[in-house]
Amino acid sequence: MARRTYEKDGPILAVACGRDTISIVSSIRRLASENIFVVQIQHPRLHLNRFDLDFTPKHDYYPLTPESQKQVPQFLRGWITPREPPDRHVVLTIRALHQIDATALRNAASAWRDEFAALPKPLLVVNIGGPTSNCRYGVDLAKQLTTYLLSVLVSNFVTKELGGNPKVYTWDGQEPNPHMGHLAWVDAFVVTADSVSMISEVCSTGKPVYLMGAEHCKWKLCDFHKSLKERGMVRPFTGLENISESWSYPPLNETAEAASRVHEALAERGWRLWA
Repeated sequence: MARRTYEKDGPILAVACGRDTISIVSSIRRLASENIFVVQIQHPRLHLNRFDLDFTPKHDYYPLTPESQKQVPQFLRGWITPREPPDRHVVLTIRALHQIDATALRNAASAWRDEFAALPKPLLVVNIGGPTSNCRYGVDLAKQLTTYLLSVLVSNFVTKELGGNPKVYTWDGQEPNPHMGHLAWVDAFVVTADSVSMISEVCSTGKPVYLMGAEHCKWKLCDFHKSLKERGMVRPFTGLENISESWSYPPLNETAEAASRVHEALAERGWRLWA
């Protein structure tokens, strides 16, 4: 009866992401474990048996590399060191899950055609995050990035071409966010190395991604960068690149794979989600 009630009035599925919702969804599962399936995205930094399915980036699950062990206090390692191998309900991903896929890029290409189609090629987008506890940098890196960008842009005559272009503007947060247009239309990206989400999204395009400031990062971020380099998804930004020379890699579609895993897990219970 309870299951039929949940299937009729819902929810039978709860999906949470990040730290703010952990206590809520873990309590929901404890109170109604027979009637609701709880999915946690990202490592919650507590026992994973509180969730029915957990998707966490590999660098978050295996953070204690030899280089990083000295950075974690001994009394915290019991909470951070994972089981080997992970339990069946723990799914390791390479990157952070996000909404960027081939369909989203096609839609964005159509939506932003008027803004980007006529711009001179190649197009380079620079995504800048900010320093974090695991990726410390400041004014020196900003100056270095500026120098490198001027070298690349001048060598490709992009600065001259864009100097008087009315399409060059600073987004004020009021108009539609051009980020999806960037992903769909540009030819290459330069990204500061501090943000897993920012890097994960640009790597969904299959286009060249150059990392800036990775040498300032430590611990989990180093493992994340290494995994992407090994797959040919990112290269260090040196300021010597010819942006006209493209390279590519097979984009990952981990969000769709994660959705399939959720459907499979629900099917094992005899449940299904109505379209």
